[in-house]
Amino acid sequence: MQHRPASPAACRLVVAVATFAGLWTSDAHAVDVDECKATEDDAKRLACYDALSGRTPTPADRQLPGVVKDIRNDVSGIGLVANRDPGTARPGSRPSSLDERWDLDGTPSPALFALRPYKPVYILPAFYSTSPSLHVTSPNPENVGDTRGPVDHLEGKFRISLKAKILENVGFDGSNLWFGYTQSSRWQVYNSTSSRPFRETDYEPEIIYTAPTRYSLFGVDGKLVGLSLTHQSNGRDLPLSRSWNRVIGQVGLEAGDWTVLVRPWLRLREQAAKDDNADILDYVGRGEVIAIRTLGNQQIAITLRHSLRGGDRSRGSVAVDWAFPVYGYLKGHVQAFTGYGESLIDYNHRQTSVGVGLSLAEWL
Repeated sequence: MQHRPASPAACRLVVAVATFAGLWTSDAHAVDVDECKATEDDAKRLACYDALSGRTPTPADRQLPGVVKDIRNDVSGIGLVANRDPGTARPGSRPSSLDERWDLDGTPSPALFALRPYKPVYILPAFYSTSPSLHVTSPNPENVGDTRGPVDHLEGKFRISLKAKILENVGFDGSNLWFGYTQSSRWQVYNSTSSRPFRETDYEPEIIYTAPTRYSLFGVDGKLVGLSLTHQSNGRDLPLSRSWNRVIGQVGLEAGDWTVLVRPWLRLREQAAKDDNADILDYVGRGEVIAIRTLGNQQIAITLRHSLRGGDRSRGSVAVDWAFPVYGYLKGHVQAFTGYGESLIDYNHRQTSVGVGLSLAEWL
């Protein structure tokens, strides 16, 4: 019996089914052999031939050099997860940094549980504080004491921050559940007298729910709402132990080159005898606003926190991060901070700090 090639209509149906299943995320549109031959990307060329033959790709087919190339071209610059094809966005939708970072368009993702950037990831070999804390205090008398050894004004600081989507389209399109983890360390790397210890490391795991919003008011587009359950602690023994738990809300707005995240939080109460830092809200604040401006390949982020109280309880902080291109995805990074809560051990200690270094990922 003579074999008859699949009809163009059948080919289109196979391509549509494969695309919907998330097996191939881009350019599965070839309908003849010539177009397949002209495709340079190995994975896309194989997908084209599969579509012509009616063969359904297997999970092993995704482990091809072409997929690795897509991972390397991921927009975050951190190279951990493949970038979704912009062509998969919903018709009529406008490109958005928040859509890209949080998968708000509802398109099924082939990268569940893959690591992605969350907050900025950087290393600052030079981080200088005008007033490093030598004596830590707290309303709890068990959390009062001296730091172990002398503290240099100049130290190193670095932060890693990653997230992974664990459930998608929860309840409705574009609403996702994520796990996030952020860790930041202050390292007395130049302090040979004290054997170069890590002065403070803060750990912050989170469960995050995000959902899209589609409204516009006075030229400002509402893109995102979210809610997270967040734990933060420094993992240390008394008297240097510090920790707290929060429920954090989030609203994401965009206007031109600006993205603004409004993040109020509610602290979960602890027993007074076990509370390392009962007055932390009056220093670190009851919420933050992060204003991010993208100017070409540069990004400036301003983070404002405040206690939302008056008088002697009116406290907070201002942080400015500036990232600029150096080479490829590598960026120069400058950070300035003034106020309370630069780290958990310093939650009630006022200082001004400036750092210089490199970053691999920013807010957007």
